[in-house]
Amino acid sequence: MSPRFPRRPPVRLRRDPVAWHRQQPTWRDASPALIDTALKRAQARTGGNWYVLGPSAAVSTHTGYGATVEGTEIVAWRGADGALVAGPGACPHLGAALAQAPVRCGTLVCPWHGLTLNGAPFAGWNPYPAHDDGILAWVRLDEQGGEYPLGNTPVPARPAADKSLTAVYTGTGVCQPEDVIANRLDPWHGAWFHPYSFTDLTVLDDGAETDVLTVRVSFKVAGRLVVPVIAEFTAPGPRTVLMTITEGEGSGSVVETHATPLGTGRDGRPRTRVTEAVIATSERTGFAFARTAAPLLRPLMRRAAGRLWQDDLAYAERRWELRSTGRFPG
Repeated sequence: MSPRFPRRPPVRLRRDPVAWHRQQPTWRDASPALIDTALKRAQARTGGNWYVLGPSAAVSTHTGYGATVEGTEIVAWRGADGALVAGPGACPHLGAALAQAPVRCGTLVCPWHGLTLNGAPFAGWNPYPAHDDGILAWVRLDEQGGEYPLGNTPVPARPAADKSLTAVYTGTGVCQPEDVIANRLDPWHGAWFHPYSFTDLTVLDDGAETDVLTVRVSFKVAGRLVVPVIAEFTAPGPRTVLMTITEGEGSGSVVETHATPLGTGRDGRPRTRVTEAVIATSERTGFAFARTAAPLLRPLMRRAAGRLWQDDLAYAERRWELRSTGRFPG
């Protein structure tokens, strides 16, 4: 435990709360050039053509899970051994949609004429490389990604599964992945745009030299009760941003934000899905009890993430609108 956050109850009482409109403006520090440089560094990194499909729990042994990535229709399911299988989402016979198709003993059954797929190449249908990391399901699309393919997904270090509590949120916006990533590389908006969740936010390192954004921030619990932490933001790939709590309560906890391009909608505008995994951990004895209450806590965690992303997707959508119409400042 850092001397800045000595061992004490995790929740603090703010003595002199500052009204929202009286907090220190951050617009001078939130330099568009600085954010754009961080974004370009992230985009220059390789993702190995791996894309997040969605939560691991969403892919079942009973029905096909449908998704679209870069305009490519995909179906995923569990094989007989429970392993993740993914491939084209159209039946090779007459093109029927395989999303929601029944799965029997690890075999996907087309609802139109009964053609079966067990995950092996068949009748022109070929599987895609897929990976389940225990929290998220991934697929590798080499033609769409255009990068040198990596054998492993760019999964960052996480807290041990037997010592963490995990929840996954998904949401879709009219924007491109870079708009989502730019939003996450702008921590300066936190206490202004999300006053219901954050307060007392100070950027300790803007990442210009270290490529690591470091912030001191307090998470709001209720009223004047807050949980202060220090967190770092990094972008290990072109479509991923990590927030890691490095000091304070929950040190080691990670929030992974993944932006998956879905393709263009019928209205001609792009769609991007946000998949955010919150992986919380704590050294406190009482955290073991929180883990036993995971089925009750996960919906609350997803609801909290959803409230933030309701605003942040609007932020990303506005950014895309300005860029697409040539009105983005700079």
